[in-house]
Amino acid sequence: MEQTEKLKHPGGLFLLFFTEMWERFSFYGMQAVFYLYMIHALTFDKTYADLIYGNYTGMVYITALIGGFVSDRYFGNRKSIVTGGVMMAAGQFLLFTSGLMFETKPMASGLLYAGLILLCLGNGFFKPNISSMVGQLYPEGDKRIDAAFTIFYMGINMGGLLAPIICGFLGNTGNLADFKWGYFAAGIGMILSLVVFIPLKKKYVVRPDGTPVGAVPPAKIKPEVEDKTKGVSTKQVVINLSVFAALFILFYFILKADTIGSFIYSTFFTAPLSIITDRSLTKIEKQKIVAMFILVVFTMIFWIAFGQIGSSLTYFADNSVDRSIFGWSIPPSVFQAFGPLFIVSFAPLMAIIWTFLAKKNSEPSIPFKLALGLLLMSIAWVILAYAVTTIPAGVKVGMGWLILMYFVLTIGELSLSPIGLSMIVKLAPIRFGSVLMAVWFLSLGTSFKLSGVLSAFYPTENHHPLLLGIPINTNFDFFLIFVVLAGVSAIILFILIKPLLKVMHGVK
Repeated sequence: MEQTEKLKHPGGLFLLFFTEMWERFSFYGMQAVFYLYMIHALTFDKTYADLIYGNYTGMVYITALIGGFVSDRYFGNRKSIVTGGVMMAAGQFLLFTSGLMFETKPMASGLLYAGLILLCLGNGFFKPNISSMVGQLYPEGDKRIDAAFTIFYMGINMGGLLAPIICGFLGNTGNLADFKWGYFAAGIGMILSLVVFIPLKKKYVVRPDGTPVGAVPPAKIKPEVEDKTKGVSTKQVVINLSVFAALFILFYFILKADTIGSFIYSTFFTAPLSIITDRSLTKIEKQKIVAMFILVVFTMIFWIAFGQIGSSLTYFADNSVDRSIFGWSIPPSVFQAFGPLFIVSFAPLMAIIWTFLAKKNSEPSIPFKLALGLLLMSIAWVILAYAVTTIPAGVKVGMGWLILMYFVLTIGELSLSPIGLSMIVKLAPIRFGSVLMAVWFLSLGTSFKLSGVLSAFYPTENHHPLLLGIPINTNFDFFLIFVVLAGVSAIILFILIKPLLKVMHGVK
């Protein structure tokens, strides 16, 4: 009986599951129609749409640093989640208003940008805090944590599954005036997330001893360090700001990145520096955080390739995939639902596998799981690259190839993304929990911004770009970029597994 109780997950996990499910419904529902809305309704050219898409998907995670800091110091997880949810709901309804006025291009564009700003800020408060709360439901060292995050990740993708279907069918009908209904449905999803969380959080979101999770900021529970100099000194703040300024100058003036891109890239390098130089960290804590940062860099390659789903792969589905079935053409946005469908289908199996292997003390290490995810990502792009070589020029690819690609990609995602979240919980000192979770999302934001940059290299009839001096003339050339990026990264990470485990002191 005692063993059975240990295998059960707390009720708080399932409350966070449904809270996150509806928030992700809102997020992915908007994303399902966002790119197509810009191109078809607002008539942005593809390059500009790629820029806006990359800026949004980058900043929506960069703001997690703000939300994580405010949560750890002032708000606590619960208040931050509610604050972020309200902001995101308001952002979705601004996008709905933009869709109402799409024929008035300047006004519709202005409302779009305002909605995106609110979505970015709201996500920054919501996302790192709900993820960090999952780990706090369990005692330290609990072997159920990887399985818990896999279950939680299934909730994310149940929202991601419903969103493209519902918002895609409502908004991507071929009638430009209908895009607004996709945004409206996304706004309703965000409201449902708050309706689930607010009344039930006190009862279910508690630690094993019954104390509330996320009600009080960690900084206010007890001093971070006793009888020692704490935190980051004024000198270190000046150094960090100087590093940020130097990096911004490098990216903006020398490497010619856009303003938002320069800000994102500079933040990505500066944030880890500001954390690792905090004087309250012990030597062991610093080692674990350094290992975490190294692994995060590898996962970024996965997300750069993954980010193509909302941009170049949607464009590919719209223009180069035979979407006809029984005389009806499937909206291209609906293909974004296949990944979440596979995750919802296979996440329980993965959770069972990790739990079973943990009980046998045979569970693969975190670095191994992440490397496996990268390898599967490379294979997924191999499938699509092969598919486009099997058809004559001008003929559309069968949708089965794209669905198969999403299947393999999804198994890779299950090996990497929930394990990455679990990694942060295992390696982060509790007083830095939300901030280091925010660094995970910062890496996602940087990856998705870079993904938007690479999406602009997708070749079209009148656009044959050069990447490092190499012409990208065909879909095969474009797909090969991600085959190589993910494949080489997987091989390097497999080689580094043993030294990384030594630095992590055996953390699995």
